[in-house]
Amino acid sequence: MSKPFDYSKWDNIELSDDEEDVHPNIDRESWFRMKHRSRVEREEHEDKDKKRIMDEIEKASQRIKMLERDLKKIEKQKADDSDSDDDDLDDAEAIKIEIEELQTQNRQRKAKLDDYEKNKKWNVDNMFEVKEERTVINTNAAKTNYTKSGYAQSTVTGESAKKQFEETEKKEKAAEKKIEAKKEAAPAKPVAGPAKPAAASAAGPVVPAPPRKTPDASEVDSDPDFLYTYHEFTEKYADLLEEFMAIKAFEESKEFLIQHGNIVLQEHASNYLLLATLEDEMNGYRDKMKQTAKQSQIVTNIAELAKGWNTHPGNAIIPFFTRMQQREFLEGFMVGLEEFQQKIISRAVTKRMEMDQQRKTGTSEQGVDLNEIPREERLGPGGLDPLEVIETLPVELQEAFESRDVEQLKKVLLNMSQKDAEYHMKRCVDSGLWQAG
Repeated sequence: MSKPFDYSKWDNIELSDDEEDVHPNIDRESWFRMKHRSRVEREEHEDKDKKRIMDEIEKASQRIKMLERDLKKIEKQKADDSDSDDDDLDDAEAIKIEIEELQTQNRQRKAKLDDYEKNKKWNVDNMFEVKEERTVINTNAAKTNYTKSGYAQSTVTGESAKKQFEETEKKEKAAEKKIEAKKEAAPAKPVAGPAKPAAASAAGPVVPAPPRKTPDASEVDSDPDFLYTYHEFTEKYADLLEEFMAIKAFEESKEFLIQHGNIVLQEHASNYLLLATLEDEMNGYRDKMKQTAKQSQIVTNIAELAKGWNTHPGNAIIPFFTRMQQREFLEGFMVGLEEFQQKIISRAVTKRMEMDQQRKTGTSEQGVDLNEIPREERLGPGGLDPLEVIETLPVELQEAFESRDVEQLKKVLLNMSQKDAEYHMKRCVDSGLWQAG
């Protein structure tokens, strides 16, 4: 029958936060800290004393072994030589006495160690000890929801967006056929508004065009499949990404990514942040652009880290933010962020030039029939309809707009009273007929 386990050693558990012995006039937290410090100092003293006793036992044991070897030599000499003198006998007797004394001292030392162990006070620091540590690595973990680009796998297929685009395209073709049928049945309407665009480098009258989002997804990739999946992704998760874009603290970004990393760490999310950064800069929101650029770089850096480790980006969230607590990594991140922001600024300038050139090329070949554009789409920045405004302008002012003659426009305005000139120009600006600059 096996010996039962002795639980008696758990009878002497010491708690530094025991409230029973706290005097009501003593601060409880201070009392706990004092007891904890006293316990630590006592244990350090006991450990030093145990170490000293163990060293003494080791030295005594080595001395005993050496004396036992000497004693065996003397006994061997005595057996080989029967004429051994009394000095050898005295040496052997002295060695035996010394060995016995050393053994007695070791027994006393061991008894003291046993006493330490028996009266040991157990607490949270010494009650347990780690016997074995193991790290188990799942070699297939990196293959789960992982892509070669380092981003999380997409959660959209693009099928619903594709159907939506196809339905819209059918409706647009049907509308175009109706317009062509009307044109054939009736005389063509005169083109409203100016026939030539204003110079891109100077302020002047412009032809209003249907608004469009700037920039669009084709800024990243013009592949149809990409556009379908990107459109569906933004339809589902745009609000979530806007929430992430507004987070300023690293710690809050980490918690948000831990909770929503399967969405925010997708490649479409990275593209959305990139395009939002460019759009903010093109719209003149420099501070907002810098904030969005920071969040965009967080996602990009985590994806690059995951790509290098061949793992899911979710596994790189905590390591990335842990590195950001180190000064050298934080400085490297800020340098990369500054370079990214400068690229965005440069790209915004180039994009504006491209858009102006496209607008110029598109309107130089044929005029824009404002009647074919829905009213809500042709409203200017001030909410006025350019078609309605141009019809209410004085004839001389209308001719100046149609001829694109800035000098003639100035002459007409100078011939008006200041109040009338300001009134008409404000309406032109609010309707988008004139761009101030």
